[in-house]
Amino acid sequence: MSMTFGWSSSVTLLFDFWDVHGPAGMVLSVFVVLLLTVFYEVLKVWRLWLSSSSKLAQPQSAYTPPPTYRSDSTSALDSSPSESSLTPIETPPPTASTTSRWLLHAIQTALHMLQVSLGYMLMLCVMSYNTWIFLGVVLGSVLGYFISFPLVVQK
Repeated sequence: MSMTFGWSSSVTLLFDFWDVHGPAGMVLSVFVVLLLTVFYEVLKVWRLWLSSSSKLAQPQSAYTPPPTYRSDSTSALDSSPSESSLTPIETPPPTASTTSRWLLHAIQTALHMLQVSLGYMLMLCVMSYNTWIFLGVVLGSVLGYFISFPLVVQK
């Protein structure tokens, strides 16, 4: 296998059954790699959007907030936050929000696993040192980011 970029229309990508011989197969393979790269970029931005827009992703404080009121009859020391305002409140039993947080975490973990696996597969495609495949990955990345950028802006 050559370790320099070439313009050949014959290459084996990822698996033995993905053996490309000829221009038509190369065009189809570049298109498939381009679509996989677009999906990778959309998945990356979607995970970011999902984690930042979810109300469940916001950690809840286990401490009571300090008092915000102050009357003229109380001294400045009495109205300042004390140790009692920093004591943990009783933790409620697991509720639907706790279950939802775990579900969101499980979904995020599965999406991360998919993103990492797809990223390594695309890296291995580029490591075939075929210029057409490389251009398919680069153009797919550009197109995927262009398509998914509005999700980042809506944040």
